[in-house]
Amino acid sequence: MTKSKEIAKVINLKDSQYYFNRELSWLEFNRRVLHEASDNRTPLLERLKFTAIFSSNLDEFFMVRVAILKDQVQALLSQRTPDGRTPQEQLEAIAQLLRPMVVEQHHLFEKVLRKEMASHGIHLLNYTDISREQRSYLEELFKQRIFPVLTPLAVDPSHPFPLMANLSLNWAVVVKDPITGEEKFARVKVPNILPRFITLPKELEPQNGKLNHWTGVPIEQVVAHNLDALFPGMIIKECHLFRLTRKADISVVEEEADDLLLAIQQELRGRHFRGSVVRLEIQPSMPKSVRKMLIQEMELSESDVYEIDGLINLKDLMFFMGLPLPELKDKPWTPVIPPRLRHFHQPSNISQLDEAENIFSVIQQNDLLVHHPYESFSASVEQFIAQAARDPQVLAIKITLYRTSGDSEIVSSLIAAAESGKQVAALVELKARFDEENNINWAQKLEKSGVHVVYGLVGLKTHTKIVLVVRQEGERICRYVHIGTGNYNPKTAKLYTDLGLLSCREELGVDLTDLFNYLTGYSCQNYYRKLLVSPVTMRDRMIALIHREIEHSQNGKKGRIIAKMNSLVDPQIIATLYAASQASVEIDLIIRGICCLRPGVPDVSENIRVISIIGRFLEHSRIFHFHNNGQNEIYIGSADWMPRNLDRRVEAVTPVEDPKILQNLQNILEIMLADNRQAWELKSDGSYIQRHPAKNEPERHTQNILMEIASKS
Repeated sequence: MTKSKEIAKVINLKDSQYYFNRELSWLEFNRRVLHEASDNRTPLLERLKFTAIFSSNLDEFFMVRVAILKDQVQALLSQRTPDGRTPQEQLEAIAQLLRPMVVEQHHLFEKVLRKEMASHGIHLLNYTDISREQRSYLEELFKQRIFPVLTPLAVDPSHPFPLMANLSLNWAVVVKDPITGEEKFARVKVPNILPRFITLPKELEPQNGKLNHWTGVPIEQVVAHNLDALFPGMIIKECHLFRLTRKADISVVEEEADDLLLAIQQELRGRHFRGSVVRLEIQPSMPKSVRKMLIQEMELSESDVYEIDGLINLKDLMFFMGLPLPELKDKPWTPVIPPRLRHFHQPSNISQLDEAENIFSVIQQNDLLVHHPYESFSASVEQFIAQAARDPQVLAIKITLYRTSGDSEIVSSLIAAAESGKQVAALVELKARFDEENNINWAQKLEKSGVHVVYGLVGLKTHTKIVLVVRQEGERICRYVHIGTGNYNPKTAKLYTDLGLLSCREELGVDLTDLFNYLTGYSCQNYYRKLLVSPVTMRDRMIALIHREIEHSQNGKKGRIIAKMNSLVDPQIIATLYAASQASVEIDLIIRGICCLRPGVPDVSENIRVISIIGRFLEHSRIFHFHNNGQNEIYIGSADWMPRNLDRRVEAVTPVEDPKILQNLQNILEIMLADNRQAWELKSDGSYIQRHPAKNEPERHTQNILMEIASKS
């Protein structure tokens, strides 16, 4: 018996000690985001951006993940996670890890970033520090623009505690009746329809010889110092800012919903007010009496309260990215047009293109890989769909839309195609979290134009990113496909790293035809020629690919796996990777966010290394590389190794068969594995250590290298 088999027999790979907690791992990811804000190598406004992203991420974490755990505790559920924690234990661990991080974030902003802002001419002032002239201006602005939209809400026996919107900033105001001496409580919502930061005019900027690009104050402070206008005749005793976070995940029993679109619309109407409160953010100065009342009225416990020393809701710091100060931002990047598509974008050629010169003729020559945002989304994916929409030889277009933007050329192309008589089908995922309302609007617009709109399968989210174009070419029908890792969204295509394969390979076309029939009809398709499809074949196939590397290694050959994804959570996949490590398979994982696998454990995962890459672009592409005894196989697609992607979503991952593209993807993976600037190494204790260049070693910055390669192509 080999050593690896002996170890596998002795060690229980499902033991909780070999797994990190999903929620705590996500918090460690957000810590890496916060580090970008503290890293003085990052331009100032980008540091503010990362501070804002940290807060935005936490909002969603509480609205979804913490809310789920609190529901489980309330339902008296005690099922343990793979790492051995109950829901209550997870909540306690979250608070213990998160509270110091929140303190760190606000200390960074108040003590470091605000000073840096001032040194670069960006003056975010406190109301108590402004001049008499500035105060007069803000008082007049309050009367004209802010006061009319404010609504003070009293709390007493005839006025019940007001229902407050999710993520709203509010003042808890204590007023005193000068006649009776009675103290009363009222709530004033800070209006979110006005800018969070009020800009002072140029003539009122500080005239102290210092640099001035922008000067302003937070709107909540303007409200606080003018409260007497809302309570005439009363004495303002005190006021205290607070912000609440509600559970925001909508729940629809699909089997009982006659009309899924209508059911989700009805749920959305109450999302901002209906969900239970899961977090209360307050300032330390809030007295115990007010704090206690808020906790009682919102049915919270002390563990749900987070004290914020400074500005509450730093998500709004994204405002400063709008300042025209390019020297304080990353160097601008314009995605390049993929070389094989540049012919279509030469002004002198546009009017001369004939039927033989289109994107379909390019795809017929060879498969085309596009890498966003290094390569242009509009010049590739949008162009593919736009040409399909106006090409008289195209008979049908089918697409899945998980998230798209309000100004999407893709939606316009689909509408134009339907109006010209083409068969157009769009699967719009109404359950895409926080994009439900946007997707409902697009679904209705598409339906009105004649597009066949479907909303997916009961019990499953459709997360796959696929397009199928059916084209008449002489006597034959040819199918063209796009299979991607990212959404059909031109905005995120400039911010997220994603891959897409454009191909006319017959087997891929047939597979996508079967997959769309599965999505739109009553197909029970359980076999695909090339694609790995969840929840049908992907889990078993991925595990089989890992086992194949184990067999190669056990037979004295090289076993090697490189996998890049957003998150690695699935216990079965993790246990299989542990078995591969025990069989001496060398494994490198590039996991941006959650990683529940514990690397570097002797006799379990000592052959597994994990890095996370954090940079100006959000790493979003998924690449799965298997050495296969030198016959390399690489897959790309929409799925992470998570239970939801493998079991509860419709996903598609495609093999890449073009030799040049295979080599290109291998090069991308090797660049990432060699990174010594953006990469963080996961240690066996769960901590992450950022890599730094060794002495006399050049800096290898993944995203900069890929931008440089693209610009030279």
